[in-house]
Amino acid sequence: MLLTLLKSLLVIFMTLILRVLYDTISCYWLTPRRIKKIMAGQGVTGPKPRPLTGNILEISAMVSQSVSKDCDSVHHDIVGRLLPHYVTWSKQYGKRFIVWNGTDPRLCLTETELIKELLMKHNGGYARHMVECTTRLVERLSKEVGKGGGEVEIGEEMHQLTADIISRTEFGSSFEKGKELFNHLTVLQRRCAQATRHLCFPGSRFLPSKYNREIKSLKKEVERLLIEIIQSRRDCAEMGRSSTHGDDLLGLLLNEMDSHKNKNNDNNNLQLIMDECKTFFFAGHETTALLLTWTMMLLADNPTWQEKVRDEIREVCGCDGLPSVDQLSKLTSLNKVINESLRLYPPATLLPRMAFEDIKLGDLIIPKGLSIWIPVLAIHHSEELWGKDANEFNPERFGGKPFAPGRHFIPFAAGPRNCIGQSFAMMEAKIILATLISKFNFAISKNYRHAPIVVLTIKPKYGVQVILKPLDS
Repeated sequence: MLLTLLKSLLVIFMTLILRVLYDTISCYWLTPRRIKKIMAGQGVTGPKPRPLTGNILEISAMVSQSVSKDCDSVHHDIVGRLLPHYVTWSKQYGKRFIVWNGTDPRLCLTETELIKELLMKHNGGYARHMVECTTRLVERLSKEVGKGGGEVEIGEEMHQLTADIISRTEFGSSFEKGKELFNHLTVLQRRCAQATRHLCFPGSRFLPSKYNREIKSLKKEVERLLIEIIQSRRDCAEMGRSSTHGDDLLGLLLNEMDSHKNKNNDNNNLQLIMDECKTFFFAGHETTALLLTWTMMLLADNPTWQEKVRDEIREVCGCDGLPSVDQLSKLTSLNKVINESLRLYPPATLLPRMAFEDIKLGDLIIPKGLSIWIPVLAIHHSEELWGKDANEFNPERFGGKPFAPGRHFIPFAAGPRNCIGQSFAMMEAKIILATLISKFNFAISKNYRHAPIVVLTIKPKYGVQVILKPLDS
């Protein structure tokens, strides 16, 4: 009897071992080999990968060298600085080539018609908080810099402001808990970026390294805080203190979940709400803060456009410069400037997509399991698409002929998976910029050092120092 049980356990154990072994070989050797053969048969090749690490070490070395020095002046020709591997390999292999991220093959795709096909086919109360938070910032900055003006690191100010706004719009009455949660999310994002530099071979993310342990701990703390906030809202509603869960984003999500609680699994819904809250944070905080920072830098460096936008704001919004939601669509010059800022400094340099089944993309057969890598920064700076002045600040390019959103211009991606917080981010950016531009004149500080770097998003290495001077009422 015991011998039979031991034999059964041994069979189960060996079956599991063989299954794990097969899955490992399939994932790290058979599938990549199959994809490589299919793509090579269509004439799509790329740099030769090293065993296990692929092209990661080459990319890391090229990027480290390209960003080791600051820019000599404020210019926007930054593709070679931030994507040197793309520049090198696109010259060698053309507009489509394979790069290996460890054992994971990625198709680099820059043909805009194929990108559009891929993205499109295969896949009110907030404004009040924005105005209130921005008005408080204006009052504080006016006192700090005084009538004569003073230097401000605008990047840090924009991060604090957008964190304040997103905490209030997403969590409302749970604002303080929301701020604590977002502090953890900010640190988590930074640690994930640092960890990617060390994940250069298959399975390394599972090792008990310093970064992996800290990331795991932060994820647990974020989940704990989210569950605590959600449970507090539920308790208030169940005890009759409120007829709903609130009118902020979390309240709307909880109300929607309750209306379908008999149809779906509660645990799945809870996880979905937590994921939406985290996604909204990154869209409404990190993305918007950087958009505001780069736009302020561009306007500080281009006083003619700064004055043009200021005149428009006064004409549309009046002397106080505080826009209503209805007035935002009338700020056409401001909209051009924001689009040009997103073109020159898009939130993400790369846009990843995964083929979950075999698909046909133009003349290419994309096999299941192949990652597709869209170098947004390179497309946004392409002279072929934007003209000889592609690396220059020229908002008027968005005022004439159509600029092909979803093909030439993809700062938030396109199609059904478009950035979930795009509308929120654009409304937030317009309200903040309109308010600040109407209250201050700003110029580039002599202490500003132009050195864009990529840490998940495009960031100024040393911040953006500007001289703020309050305008006469």
